[in-house]
Amino acid sequence: MRKFYTFLAGMGACISVQAQTSFTRNAVYLEAGGNGLFGSINYEHQFSEKPGFGLRAGLGFYAEYGFHPSIPVAVNYLIPLRNEQQFLEAGLGLTPTLEFNKKSKDVIDVNIVSYVIPSFGFRKHTRNNYMWRINLSPVFNADPFLPWVGFSYGKRF
Repeated sequence: MRKFYTFLAGMGACISVQAQTSFTRNAVYLEAGGNGLFGSINYEHQFSEKPGFGLRAGLGFYAEYGFHPSIPVAVNYLIPLRNEQQFLEAGLGLTPTLEFNKKSKDVIDVNIVSYVIPSFGFRKHTRNNYMWRINLSPVFNADPFLPWVGFSYGKRF
């Protein structure tokens, strides 16, 4: 009988270990809108093995009176919901952009303009380590103020 209980305890431990999902700390994703302004590709790294603080950086662009590259950088915090695959997300980003102004035929003036962009949203991790997220990302120092939205889709690893 003791062997039977030991066997059941061992099976229960195996099943519970298989049922646990590990938190993947890295992600690469495309974002429309959001911190990259019009579009961006981003890399994100969570600092711990549980959801919490993370850092993201990317290459993006916006196209207002021409093409302007941007470099969105942000810190974020993931708040797990009841389901281990769903999170509320809050972050604060800085997005420097390059603006090119043609002064004359041979002279181009380059300006660096930085935008402060907080973000608040929802994130879902899906099967096969895919993820999507949607967030509200208002651009504070734009003229005029921009209530901005971002949608991301990518792969976690």
